[in-house]
Amino acid sequence: MSRNALTRRSFGRFCLAGASLAAWPARAQAQTFPRRIAVIDYGLAEALMLIGITPIAVMSAADWKIWVVEPALPHEVADLGASVEPNFERLAALKPDLILTTNYVAMAEPTLRRIAPVRQLTIHGGADGYAPLARSAEVTRELGRLTGREAEAEKAIADFDAEIAALGAKLRPRHPRPMLFVSFLEPRHVRVYGEAGLYGNTLAKLGLANAWTGEVNSWGFATVGVEELVKAGEAECVAIEPVPPDVWPALARSPLWTELPFVRAGRVATMPASLMFGTLPSALRFARLLDQLPPERAS
Repeated sequence: MSRNALTRRSFGRFCLAGASLAAWPARAQAQTFPRRIAVIDYGLAEALMLIGITPIAVMSAADWKIWVVEPALPHEVADLGASVEPNFERLAALKPDLILTTNYVAMAEPTLRRIAPVRQLTIHGGADGYAPLARSAEVTRELGRLTGREAEAEKAIADFDAEIAALGAKLRPRHPRPMLFVSFLEPRHVRVYGEAGLYGNTLAKLGLANAWTGEVNSWGFATVGVEELVKAGEAECVAIEPVPPDVWPALARSPLWTELPFVRAGRVATMPASLMFGTLPSALRFARLLDQLPPERAS
């Protein structure tokens, strides 16, 4: 058992005090809507913040500034540790009204339900696959219903759609070629993003073409060798940061890279990261960062 997991004795001390899912209707009537909400997923946390509610706790809060960046996480939000082994004792001490999860942490739900009611809202990598951008809007509406902030949810979605439309109008003339988005794992392998993921969904909503039409997994990406990128043809390539420090020097010596059409033409750019497993705020960050790239910027 991990250091963050409950001991049998300590778990017994708080499980009787925790709210069960069956008790939720009466509790909801007394309190109207949950306000002390803990979240075991970055994407759900940013969606909650989008409608004006700050979670009381988030998993891996210390790394938020690395993977999510914006919106900034308020300093008062408690850190629950890694999502695969949340600190149950700390979570119980916070006395949440509701815990938001995804299917990624389904194994922890029996324990979480002894602390507070749990709502699973999966956005990425579902068994049948999701269109994560559309699903993000659905989840934003669901969070609005759960918290009594339907109007705020609808406004957030409308604002998102309006800004994406404006950005698309600016970006389409500047990026007429299909765009290839990659994350370097090391000099010879990349993660490449297809239409099924949040990046690909956002690119489509902007009206831009995705250069990668090959197969991807249910999360919207595939891991391929650099030589496979020749399939992108005359694309514009965008490498998403962070890029390991040894990558660019190694690629400069590699004909697998230097002979790619977009490399020979100088159509390679780098872009700061946005959360690929995020929701509407991360999709908007992706689009805004894309807007900051000069057309066909050379690396």
